[in-house]
Amino acid sequence: MEGQAIDHFSGHGGTRLALHRMGKGAPVVLLHGLFSDANTNWLKFGTAQRIAERGYEVLMPDLRAHGQSEAPHDPAAYPDDVLVADLRYLIDHLGLDGFDLGGFSLGARTVVRAVVEGLQPRRLVIAGMGLSGLSGWDNRAAFFIDAIDRFDEIRHGDPAYFARSFMKTQKVDRVANRMLLQTMRDTDPAELANVTMPCAVVCGTEDQDNGSAQELADALPDAVHVAIPGTHMSSVAKPDFGRAIADWLGDAD
Repeated sequence: MEGQAIDHFSGHGGTRLALHRMGKGAPVVLLHGLFSDANTNWLKFGTAQRIAERGYEVLMPDLRAHGQSEAPHDPAAYPDDVLVADLRYLIDHLGLDGFDLGGFSLGARTVVRAVVEGLQPRRLVIAGMGLSGLSGWDNRAAFFIDAIDRFDEIRHGDPAYFARSFMKTQKVDRVANRMLLQTMRDTDPAELANVTMPCAVVCGTEDQDNGSAQELADALPDAVHVAIPGTHMSSVAKPDFGRAIADWLGDAD
């Protein structure tokens, strides 16, 4: 198995984005969650390694305004669905034809939006996401924008305390992320009829942050709900998370 490497590519508007790579074989593209990065969601707790051991090359960008990617403060760098545009730039940059795609939380929301807008991966992993997290994204975005705006006044016991703590730990660029949060729009449940490829909806049994994972699986044409232990934050840190995704993907052809 190939070790980890870091490359860069240009996203929408020429924004320089980091790309973490692990393994060798059939390509799997994975997008991390809000305020996180590829290392925190995919590398640190062994998920990427478990997938790579099944014969895949795991391709993990740091989303714009996250990790080692640029975080521009120019509003022009944040058009609607810019993360979907960045994903398309990555697919074109790598020349991928026949790939699996997955995401956690914000990353899950992004991969669904990309498929609704025409991207056609072979299979799709939607992790840490429920139906209302897609159809009611404006409410989730408003919660995080409020946490950014009140960052310096949030104290323990406030509903936004854990979001603030995670932003602080991750050294999040709050100006860039506030603009990024305003680029995303709701997904009409009727649009999910376009997500026709096999899907795994992987979610912690205590994770209701983005609504019901089972409802999301039921709304998709070809999906299974894979329940794993944990909350929204803790499930990603457990070995069950990586095993569930790797087992669903199976050995690469």
